[in-house]
Amino acid sequence: MQLYPKLILDALAKVRYPGNGKDLVANEMIEDDIRIDGNKVSFSIIFDKPTDPFIRSVVKAAETAILTFVSPEVNIKGNIAVKARQTARPNPENPLPDVKNIIAVSSAKGGVGKSTVTALIARRLASMGYSVGIMDADVTGPSVPAMFGIHGKVLSDENGIYPMVSQEGIKIISMNLLLDSEETPVIYRGPVVASIIKQFYSDVIWGNLDYLLIDMPPGTGDVPLTVYQSIPIDGVVMVTSPQNLVKMIVMKAVNMASKMSVPLLGIIENYSYFKCEDCGRIYEIFGKSTAEKLAKELNTTVIARIPIIPEVAQCEDKGIPVTQDIDMDLSNLL
Repeated sequence: MQLYPKLILDALAKVRYPGNGKDLVANEMIEDDIRIDGNKVSFSIIFDKPTDPFIRSVVKAAETAILTFVSPEVNIKGNIAVKARQTARPNPENPLPDVKNIIAVSSAKGGVGKSTVTALIARRLASMGYSVGIMDADVTGPSVPAMFGIHGKVLSDENGIYPMVSQEGIKIISMNLLLDSEETPVIYRGPVVASIIKQFYSDVIWGNLDYLLIDMPPGTGDVPLTVYQSIPIDGVVMVTSPQNLVKMIVMKAVNMASKMSVPLLGIIENYSYFKCEDCGRIYEIFGKSTAEKLAKELNTTVIARIPIIPEVAQCEDKGIPVTQDIDMDLSNLL
């Protein structure tokens, strides 16, 4: 059959971009460079940024659409180029040049264990010799200090706020370290909470840090927006669990980070499975793992699949490190 550009565009109009549900043509993602040489077709797909999490899946869907709706004889494999519009967010100024890397730990879904994951990553980095800090950005539901056995109030003077330091040398700031009682509720509106987050970054005396981890709150509201807009985030780690319902909510956080041009460093699947100590049998209590599939869809890596380990909860209650080794690939963070 004879090929011409409109056939290609009609096929690509059937491919939806996961970020907003519109098709590639309506989204103006197909560059005006469709080239046809016999049965060979090549063109470019334009994404907002080179780190778009949907690049791989969109290119694959475009190839499939052309083979399905144009002809299975079309030579399209490997002929789709990827370009970026380069419309990144304004890069916030960094008032703390001694803080080398800033990484957010996010999810949008509550109860998946973001604080647990943040603590595990922080302790692993500290054990590798890096200087680490944690900003507990969950202002209305802070739990990080207790996980490190830290209680009481931080000190401050005209120079700023001095973070508490754990037994591993990890510097921590949290709303719970500013309250008279850890059980005092934080009843603030969004703008006040956003202002506190800015102070946690700029008014705390962090000193020299290799890594500052930000334990994000659930949702995609004022606090995550403030973090992404006012703090120079180097990347985000997404925390999920095997349930499809959780994946749906986590994708909101992924899409938010994508819109804010924050690179996705990888995903961590928490509550991935339970291994019986007596018989060694593995039980997938929350369903089969979706980590590898999700990572492939997002063009990223699986940092860890963390099982359900009773010792983790017990150690967090006591504010001590977990002795059981948990396999984590932190290469993307390093």
